Amino acid sequence: MTAPETAAPSDAPARDYAKTLFLPRTEFPMRAGLPVREPLLLERWARIGLYGKIRAAAAGRPKFVLHDGPPYANGNIHIGTALNKILKDVVVRSAGALGFDANYVPGWDCHGLPIEWKIEEQYRAKGRNKDDVPVIEFRQECRTFAAHWLDVQRAEFKRLGVTGDWDHPYSTMAFPAEAAIAAELMKFAVTGQLYRGSKPVMWSVVEKTALAEAEVEYEEHVSDTIFVAFPIRGGGDGLDGARVVIWTTTPWTIPGNRAVAYSKKIGYGLYRVTGAPEDNWAKPGETYLLADTLAAGVFKAARVEAFERVADVPAAALAGLTLSHPLSALGYDFAVPMLDGDHVTDESGTGFVHTAPGHGREDFEIWMAAGRVLAGRGIETAIPYTVDADGALTKAAPGFEGRRVYTDKGEKGDANKAVIAALTEAGALVARGVLRHQYPHSWRSKKPVIFRNTPQWFIAMDRPVPSLDGRTLREVALRAIDETQWVPPQGKNRIGGMVSGRPDWVVSRQRAWGVPITVFVHRETGEILRDAAVNDRIVAAFAAEGADAWFAENAAARFLAPDHDPAQYERVTDVLDVWFDSGSTHAFVLDDPAQFPGLSGVTRVRDGGRDRVMYLEGSDQHRGWFQSSLLESAGTRGRAPYDIVLTHGFVQDGKGLKMSKSRGNVVAPQSVIKDSGADILRLWVAASDYTDDLRIGPEIIKTFAETYRKLRNSLRWMLGSLAHRVPGDDVAYADMPELERLILHRLAELDGEIREAYAAYDTKRVVALLNGFMTGDLSSFYFDVRKDALYCDPISSVTRRAALQVIDAAFSRVTVWLAPVLAFTAEEAWLDRYPSEDGSVHLQTLPDTPASWRDASLAERWQRIRRVRRVVTGALEIERAAKRIGASLEAAPVVHIADPDLLAAVQGLPDGAFADACITSGVAVVAGEGPAEAFRLDEVRGVAVVPALAEGRKCARSWRVSPEVGADPAYPEVTPRDARALREWDAAHPEASAA
Repeated sequence: MTAPETAAPSDAPARDYAKTLFLPRTEFPMRAGLPVREPLLLERWARIGLYGKIRAAAAGRPKFVLHDGPPYANGNIHIGTALNKILKDVVVRSAGALGFDANYVPGWDCHGLPIEWKIEEQYRAKGRNKDDVPVIEFRQECRTFAAHWLDVQRAEFKRLGVTGDWDHPYSTMAFPAEAAIAAELMKFAVTGQLYRGSKPVMWSVVEKTALAEAEVEYEEHVSDTIFVAFPIRGGGDGLDGARVVIWTTTPWTIPGNRAVAYSKKIGYGLYRVTGAPEDNWAKPGETYLLADTLAAGVFKAARVEAFERVADVPAAALAGLTLSHPLSALGYDFAVPMLDGDHVTDESGTGFVHTAPGHGREDFEIWMAAGRVLAGRGIETAIPYTVDADGALTKAAPGFEGRRVYTDKGEKGDANKAVIAALTEAGALVARGVLRHQYPHSWRSKKPVIFRNTPQWFIAMDRPVPSLDGRTLREVALRAIDETQWVPPQGKNRIGGMVSGRPDWVVSRQRAWGVPITVFVHRETGEILRDAAVNDRIVAAFAAEGADAWFAENAAARFLAPDHDPAQYERVTDVLDVWFDSGSTHAFVLDDPAQFPGLSGVTRVRDGGRDRVMYLEGSDQHRGWFQSSLLESAGTRGRAPYDIVLTHGFVQDGKGLKMSKSRGNVVAPQSVIKDSGADILRLWVAASDYTDDLRIGPEIIKTFAETYRKLRNSLRWMLGSLAHRVPGDDVAYADMPELERLILHRLAELDGEIREAYAAYDTKRVVALLNGFMTGDLSSFYFDVRKDALYCDPISSVTRRAALQVIDAAFSRVTVWLAPVLAFTAEEAWLDRYPSEDGSVHLQTLPDTPASWRDASLAERWQRIRRVRRVVTGALEIERAAKRIGASLEAAPVVHIADPDLLAAVQGLPDGAFADACITSGVAVVAGEGPAEAFRLDEVRGVAVVPALAEGRKCARSWRVSPEVGADPAYPEVTPRDARALREWDAAHPEASAA
């Protein structure tokens, strides 16, 4: 409110009434200046050791541990990383506010291909070859690289306002961590769950290593497609000369073919070509076995002009068939059996599936399942290694040795072309084409991967384990999933389905930078050495020197002698999949009190305790970290490492498109912080539905900046008003006006709602509740209504004192409720109100709110009053727009109310209270419909307003219009209320009044 104009007598100087008003007074700035102010608060938090103070204040409370999923230390953070870390911080801070000892130890994943790949890129840029560098020297360069980016990311995470033990983070490359990871792996070896086997795995030709499902992404790819005919051996049952047709998108796997799969659920027929172009591959007279529903499509692809169905071929007749390989003339002169497979459908292709057990999971499984039966038929069951680590076909692929599936750069090689040419030459090609489809690519090199049969180390999913009471790892993991709380709940089905159907866990990688698979294998028997003393020596060496100890020249002798002859054992040189590293973090972060004492002694919820452990990451981690952590802990401890798993979506641009540099739609968190501040990002994260994909862009940032501005202004106005609050000058609840009791009711109501929302990790509801309350209930209603009393009422006024008391109660709650979200702004506001050398809003728990403040009947009545008020406000807006009035205090409308409930609500107010609520100098309430020309709102039936000007003079101090202005001769320019206020003010300020 600005100072009013006054009309002083001409023979006396005009009094400056503005000086007698209790206008807001605060140093809390309207313009936030977050990019400058936030770093100052970060410096303060570091100076006072805020995280340590939070820990000390929370000592003895139930523990809430958010175990950090380790990001890779290989570059600056991006907007998705910012989303993840901010959401974690909101959850941790809110858990602390709810009364938990909420610990957060940040961590980093420092091993693996992402970092190794960066070092190799640097080598290639300098013309160096990684293989020419001693492995320990190379590993040290990887370690140095990771340490650099760990420090960079730590600073970026702290700038987001994330609180945690930043001085003592965990990293998978720390020596104690490497020792713990090796110890966890050896537990699997000791219990018989670890084995070396041969299976087709996803393989990156570019990176020359096996990949886990979590390390691939599916991108559009153009594949060569071929229809190939396999001759039936022996014929019989009218099938003499007939051929079975398969379809594949990987022609290079034909040399690895060892079977053809069919389904007993599909109807098959024998088809004869009766018309085709002269130069066609499928010629008249040829007979093919095809699924009935797909035959027409196959012949169309083969340019067949006419065909006929010769006979029905029941699935039972297929079981005994044996085929010849279409390239038998090149040396593939073995029998190709037909196998019944549940994976075969008639949705596309031919109804028959080319089966290369060295190049596909389902191919491998059906081949292995049939192994005993096939061996009994004299069929060789060994799976050939037809493709090497470079993506080149081997001597196990006669006629194609050296042909490349993909080049070292990930480009398409010449293998497909060579195989297709050979099939054409052999008369086995029926048709060919191309297919644009989604195909797995390495998420690092962005190049296509292949499935190839390689010797790898696996952890068995379905092997009964004595240490797990005879249950399998899969069984234990599925039970643990049932025992875990999933947020949102559909996460349970997602990970459950993945664990139910996943193959054995491939834990080996053919790389250099990682924790090695610390086992020795007997050269003659192939048995893994299980010796506790050897294992203890390995763990002790790693704890002291790091995993480099395994790669030293004398490692075998160091660990084996004198108990075993090193010459009899092979030291495995593969390293662990980084998902095993990160999946083991619970072992050295949550279970090692020597390393992280603040996280020890947790009594989990499922054990009847009140403590809880949460994992929080993106929804892709159902197949990544959530799953690897589950399997690692289930296999070594028989349980999940977590009680709660929360997942969030991914970040898209403002239009819902994937961000990419080529599109120019990337939003960098560093840029948002520089321009707007971290609290704007934090508000965006908390207010969004994180269970789905989130959108961000310039316009969205502007929207949240505006929301933030309104929230900040509410805090600022409260702080300004509270500058006039006298501590202890309270009004008894029973003596408070209704409006104050209404706001106390809302505070009590919100207290329960916000506690419930934070406990459910529903941050968007918290923001919606607070935004609605602060901008709707407070700023645009309560503050607006009470400005007159707060600025102009006498010092002794019950209304003014009660309003300050209520604002104080609101401020002390709102700032703590907001603190997990607006970590910087809430702190700034709190310190403005409660200045302290070492205080902080983040040391507070959610304040208790008396249940006695709840008054549902009062709230219901004021809902009706506010409905009537809306009609009055609407009528005055029209008067203001037409310039018939300036301020609403110039009006004294007549309000006609026909609705009996609304009328009773308004008439139940004390004299003048409804005019105060409408911010008018007067109001007349009349029962009835009102005249036809009265203002009405369709959504508020039974209320009509006739605008009218207030009678009397304008008060020079409060600007109210009243016939009583001048009633007090000592103060002739003001109303009696303002005269009382001036008398009290003058008595309290004798020097000012004398002047």
